[in-house]
Amino acid sequence: MPSLDVVNEVDLQEVDNAINNTIKEIQTRYDFRDSKTEVEFNKKNKVISVVTEDNMKVKAVKEMLTANFVKRNLSHKSIDFQEPEGTSHGGLKFNVLLKEGISRENAKTIIKLIKDTKLKVQASIHDDKVRVTGKKIDDLQAVMTMLRKENLEIPVQFENMKS
Repeated sequence: MPSLDVVNEVDLQEVDNAINNTIKEIQTRYDFRDSKTEVEFNKKNKVISVVTEDNMKVKAVKEMLTANFVKRNLSHKSIDFQEPEGTSHGGLKFNVLLKEGISRENAKTIIKLIKDTKLKVQASIHDDKVRVTGKKIDDLQAVMTMLRKENLEIPVQFENMKS
């Protein structure tokens, strides 16, 4: 029986490339000249740490990160900016979390959307992904098209398409 998995995964190499592009942009921008702005990526914890001087630079770094994510075909929905907090040197620091996996609430929303289509498919939650099975591949492709058009809180990808 044909099936596919709906997942939310982030390509860490593309994230690393987007961060490197952001660092290069910071080094070349005039408004960041002589500022102590650092951007670091912890691949293990999937956290981007940013330290900068003031709120204007915080906003600029957020915009640059978002723009570079979009340029690298990564969804802006997969990044979660935390609130900036003060440092001992008078600057500001904040973390950017990468959202991966599908939470229970989002999985239930996806299953409800699939059921509302009235297609002959079954959807079930498996850990942090949603498995969709059906008798026809055309039905699975219709589900994929519908989920791409929906404005979900998280980006979704499709894998393990089996016939």
